[in-house]
Amino acid sequence: MEFNPGPEIISRYFHHLTLQQQHQFASLAAHYGYWNERINVISRKDLAGFYQNHVLHSLGLAKVQPFEPGQQVLDLGTGGGFPGIPLAILFPETRFHLIDSIGKKIRVVQEVIDVLGLQNASSRQIRAEEHQGKYNLVVCRAVTRLNTLIKWTRPLLSPGGQLLCLKGGNLDREIAEVQVPVEKIALSECFIEPFFETKKVLVIKG
Repeated sequence: MEFNPGPEIISRYFHHLTLQQQHQFASLAAHYGYWNERINVISRKDLAGFYQNHVLHSLGLAKVQPFEPGQQVLDLGTGGGFPGIPLAILFPETRFHLIDSIGKKIRVVQEVIDVLGLQNASSRQIRAEEHQGKYNLVVCRAVTRLNTLIKWTRPLLSPGGQLLCLKGGNLDREIAEVQVPVEKIALSECFIEPFFETKKVLVIKG
């Protein structure tokens, strides 16, 4: 039987969590389990590996990019709140704005933000290409192809800003389609679990 780690996997890689952060991470599975019974935001098969496949995967961005106090971060196409909600827990002094075009997903996102008491996170139902604002970082997880993401995010990045994408599999063709430098970082260098063997972070400077 496959072993699915719980919230302790977060503390394995992030050693300086406050008691509040530990409690927030530990309560995430129950909150998503509750909402997933009502609004399917995570596949039931994937929910079994929740802390590894969703929470720790989201926090992979924190292993390759500092999130500074006062920075404005946009989670584009957040789905059920990933990577934005785990990052907002880990970096309470950074501001996170989570958007998605699907209303039922944003409803769940806002409910989780509220029940966790995340004062540094907000959400909105809107299409990525319609959103306006300026952000130090735009983050996303498996939203669409890289050339489309770059087109959507270029107007949203402040000078010196960056786009950070969580993606998996062979990305060579996707990277070859774009006309800007792309840094590719393997999450297998950060996490030892087999799940991360094919997972990457792509970094594109604005």
